[in-house]
Amino acid sequence: MGWLEGEVVLITGGGSGIGRAVALRCLAEGASVSVVGRSAEQLEEVVRAAGDRGARVLAVPGDVRSPTDLHDAVDATVERFGKLDVLVPNAGIWDYHRSVTRLTGKELSAAFDEIFDINVKGYVLAVEAAWRELVATRGSIVMTLSNASLHTDGGGSLYTASKHACLGLLRQFAYELAPKVRVNGVAVGGMRTKLRGPGSLGLQDRTLEASFAKNEASGEKQPPLIPLYDSSVEPEDFTGPYVLLASRANSSTVTGAVIPADGGIAVRGFRTPAGGATL
Repeated sequence: MGWLEGEVVLITGGGSGIGRAVALRCLAEGASVSVVGRSAEQLEEVVRAAGDRGARVLAVPGDVRSPTDLHDAVDATVERFGKLDVLVPNAGIWDYHRSVTRLTGKELSAAFDEIFDINVKGYVLAVEAAWRELVATRGSIVMTLSNASLHTDGGGSLYTASKHACLGLLRQFAYELAPKVRVNGVAVGGMRTKLRGPGSLGLQDRTLEASFAKNEASGEKQPPLIPLYDSSVEPEDFTGPYVLLASRANSSTVTGAVIPADGGIAVRGFRTPAGGATL
């Protein structure tokens, strides 16, 4: 029997990357899963990848910036599976280290709106849509955070600010929804996914997957200064903390907590000059 036997999980951004990996891991742990995303094709691929477990997957096309889409996703989940136990706010985009010194005011304004709409407002709206059902089941929320939620230079200024904001949301939601709903997060590091950049900066077709391929072709397997640089960068290897935090049997006393799954960035020390040393 898996750690999530009989539980129902809803994952935003569930069609690819870490969202897809968490969905398949939750299925393996005995849960039923709803995956929400903008690409119906990617969502259906998750159903196919589930194989014999596909009957326990519900694909719900939707945009996390739409309150209506998220309420529809929650309603469809409850209609299909009878309840909702775990919400995983996960959909996001990355700014590919775009520094404030490399963008115009107009570019910053447009990128800010796009990044915060998806990375921050998308989390707020997902929680608003789901909290009533989670209270009913005394369930939990497991947010996808980032090393940029805790440290500098996990992205550019806008991405870092958005992920710090999500850490604040996690702590506030843990307070607001206690004692009936636990709220925790996983601060993941870089991995081989199709995580895209903001269209407002012309980065909508760039992916982390392509960046890793470029690094590997040059002999650099992972970004420098990560202690566990030989560890895998596949999304599947980041899913364990999600299962642990969602598990009632193993984390019933845990809320407001973040598990770093970033290869040990916090212990890397100081080995590079300041970011603006080349200005």
